[in-house]
Amino acid sequence: MTSAGRLPLLLEAVLSIGGDLGLRATLQQIVDTATTLTGARYGALGLLEPDQDRTEALYTTGMTEPERQRVAHLLQERRAGLPSEGGGREPGGPPAPAFLTAPIQVHTELFGHLCLAEKGSGPFSETDRALLHVLASQAGIAVGNARLHESARQRERWIEGAAAVTTALLTGTDAADALMTVAEGARALAGASAGVILQPTEAGGMEIVTASTLEDPAGIVGTTIAPGSPVLVQLLGGEPVFIDDSATDPRMTTDVRSRFGPSMMLPLQSGGRLIGTLALPRRRGAPPYTAVDRLLATQFASQAALALVMADAQADREQLAVYEDRDRIARDLHDLVVQRLFATEMMLESTRRRALREVAGEGTGEGSGGQAVERSGEEEAGELLGRAVDELDSTVQEVRTAIFALQQPPAEAPSTFRGRVLRETGGAAALLRFPPSVHFTGAVDAMVGEETGRELLAALRGALAAAHRRPGISAIDVAVDATVRLPDGRSAVRLVVADDGRDEEGGRSTTVTWQAPL
Repeated sequence: MTSAGRLPLLLEAVLSIGGDLGLRATLQQIVDTATTLTGARYGALGLLEPDQDRTEALYTTGMTEPERQRVAHLLQERRAGLPSEGGGREPGGPPAPAFLTAPIQVHTELFGHLCLAEKGSGPFSETDRALLHVLASQAGIAVGNARLHESARQRERWIEGAAAVTTALLTGTDAADALMTVAEGARALAGASAGVILQPTEAGGMEIVTASTLEDPAGIVGTTIAPGSPVLVQLLGGEPVFIDDSATDPRMTTDVRSRFGPSMMLPLQSGGRLIGTLALPRRRGAPPYTAVDRLLATQFASQAALALVMADAQADREQLAVYEDRDRIARDLHDLVVQRLFATEMMLESTRRRALREVAGEGTGEGSGGQAVERSGEEEAGELLGRAVDELDSTVQEVRTAIFALQQPPAEAPSTFRGRVLRETGGAAALLRFPPSVHFTGAVDAMVGEETGRELLAALRGALAAAHRRPGISAIDVAVDATVRLPDGRSAVRLVVADDGRDEEGGRSTTVTWQAPL
């Protein structure tokens, strides 16, 4: 083929690099064009796996399947590069025909080789060699762009996956669910056969505590790495371990190693604290992990470890909030219930003494005036006993409210005054069988201080308990107003609790429970 006839085909191959053809079609077109332009009988374009010594893909022209396998083997053996032109004898085979080859690379990174053999019109010329290098350069550009694009997409998937795992961990899961979330997310991102979490044991080894697999996970959970294992020494030292074949690597000592091939074992550590190890084994015969795979997985493990620590700290904070809430309830029981019981005891003691005095008076034989005194004493004693009964009933309601609060599921205590008011009315709703209506006026969270807030909440609890004792109650309205002005011009907060129950005279009961300057 003349130089003028070669130019359109060469331009077509060059322009295809930026066209709509996919990588496979582009590379096949390049090897087809190379054989056509040079008049070669055979053509082969072999791509090597990144950071590996084996052929990832092979594109050929004019070859049978046995010939394709032979070329793939040759390319894999000659990873460092092939001579530009030559001949010779393969071990145990006939003399090889003259061939021409050019490296497929960008800068110093070698992606593979483009090879030609058996030119029908004679040996390959310098023009053939120049054409081959141009096509190999175009193949290098195509492969480099495709791998950059795939690397960017891979990084994006790992970043999104790490963010999703972090979000899931911080939404509030228990320890077992948190570890499974990390294992499942990492397994899916790495294309692994399994994602497992190992944690240190008291004996100094490591045990698989969580396993996420696509296949039967039987026999994986509970597997231990014995103390002193070379792998364990690296992991406990915070170093990642990368293995090409778990089944044959002498460092692997577990019973399940025969199931897997390439593997990554990544420490889960944050701030010098080793939480465990994330292991990502692939099935036997699967492609090894590339340098990019290892880097992204290591970064994921670091972020997952930090998220696990943060989730653990968040759980501790929530538990602390529960303890603080229990402490508040204990203070309420002491401040309200115990004092009320003491006051009731004093009333009953006063009634007992009065009754004893009246009995002693009857024994002295006083006149008719004694009957009037006796009736007056009976009425006063009855009133005191009635008040004592009311106080005891109120105390029972306070205890019931406290018990209800203790039965609530763990939750973070409200940090605002508005939230604490709503918590009190919500707790009372369980006893009242209906929710009180709550209204706020003014910037109550900004205006009401800590000390004033505690006193107001105590008054609110007392008012709700008192309202509960009134008959026929079906609605309670609670209003907190932080815009009140006192006669002297000072700002104040006012609590009003109104209900539709009936007082002793049969009228509506409305109570201004508490008011104080801000």
